[in-house]
Amino acid sequence: MLKITRATNGEVIFTVSGRMDAEHLVELKTLLSSEANGCSISLDLRDLTLVDQDTVSFLGRCEAGNIQLKNCPAYIREWITRERG
Repeated sequence: MLKITRATNGEVIFTVSGRMDAEHLVELKTLLSSEANGCSISLDLRDLTLVDQDTVSFLGRCEAGNIQLKNCPAYIREWITRERG
């Protein structure tokens, strides 16, 4: 199960909770693309418990595209770093 909540406070923060796999990427991509250009966007991953390879690749692309990954679990950070190297 995946839950995505949106909050604003000078920036848009999407909090992602639960398990995220390729099936959920379309929904998150739609939410991210619906935000105004030039708007500061962050993904809070504190409560993200399980991801697949497609999700890690997507998160790496988000970060490369100036979307900040907040509270990124160590195993996801390591996976993104390995994928880049």
